[in-house]
Amino acid sequence: MQGGVSITAAARDDALRTTLARARGCRVAPDRRRVVILMSPSQCAALLSNLRANGAIAVVFSRPSTHRTLQLKGDDAVVEPVRPDDLAIALRHHEALALDLANIGFGEAFAATLERCELDDLVAVAFTPRAAFSQTPGPRAGNPLKAGE
Repeated sequence: MQGGVSITAAARDDALRTTLARARGCRVAPDRRRVVILMSPSQCAALLSNLRANGAIAVVFSRPSTHRTLQLKGDDAVVEPVRPDDLAIALRHHEALALDLANIGFGEAFAATLERCELDDLVAVAFTPRAAFSQTPGPRAGNPLKAGE
């Protein structure tokens, strides 16, 4: 979740219309009870508005080279200012994702376009995962994960 993966977040409004946006990095609390994703508010204003209204979030972490994919869901998402170390997390995220993409034939220009974001245009979205699912293509896709998986 914290390196070499594509991160997409989803939120919904009261009419159940979904908004999607890419995240620029992730940090997990040492006790693994809270997850924070980094997002560009200029690129996801509607999603952030939905999170502020109801806190419901789904986040997908997918490694491009293997399609190994995990989905987390929460209902208490809050938008917070970034911490000083979050900028380094965003840079490491970009480098790791670019390397994974390079391993399957996509160059730095592709990764730079995919992850385009100004580092001074970031907010943190923190939430408590309430459910986790395997979304890796195959017979277990959509299955809830058990503790320790």
